[in-house]
Amino acid sequence: MKNMERLNYVQFDATRETFEGNIASLEFDEDIRGVKLDNNNEGSPAYRVYGKTPKDREVEIGAVWRRKNEHGQEYFQMSVHMPGRTVRANLGKYPGEIDDKLMSVIFWRD
Repeated sequence: MKNMERLNYVQFDATRETFEGNIASLEFDEDIRGVKLDNNNEGSPAYRVYGKTPKDREVEIGAVWRRKNEHGQEYFQMSVHMPGRTVRANLGKYPGEIDDKLMSVIFWRD
């Protein structure tokens, strides 16, 4: 079996100022980059998300927000615009993963 490349993840840098990753489905396969926003307004995005055009130009395609679950634990929620639709996902740890900077992209079912 061919060695599979990792899909549907984000990897934060050591300072959590940026991340790189990938989101993919049968309809799209996009490498993404996130840049932290210095904004203390409640409800504002924590990161801007960028993708590349077919001409290799970087464009903003979405954002990541900090949220809290019913137990008060923080998590990230992402929304990105892909051809023909908006993709929404939560970011969470892979089962058994020990690297806190590596997160799985968990798509919502609409």
